[in-house]
Amino acid sequence: MRITAALLMANPRDEEEDDMALFCCHGAQGEMFLMTRFPDEQELEITLGEEPYLLRDLKVTLSADRVLVEVAAQDAEVFGGDDVLEITHASDAQELAEVEQTLRILLDGLGTLVV
Repeated sequence: MRITAALLMANPRDEEEDDMALFCCHGAQGEMFLMTRFPDEQELEITLGEEPYLLRDLKVTLSADRVLVEVAAQDAEVFGGDDVLEITHASDAQELAEVEQTLRILLDGLGTLVV
């Protein structure tokens, strides 16, 4: 599955939402990808479309123009049957530092971040 997003949005600690970590983007076709986790949770939530999914054991690769989210085969339903979501983006380098910090929090103990 692929999404083309103008920018990535991230908040490592949203104080208004009980310190929830949040990573999201809006695709050029109107789709929205959302990944969230509260500090005391042992799973993270991914929403792409209507249904939220609770996940563990995922891998996220972050680069200057792409985010690759890989889930286990049994969790592929979250991406409509694909086990990989590729998000291409045009975020600038300053924004990517906050995205990386947020992804580290989201994946702590639950997955792998490759930068």
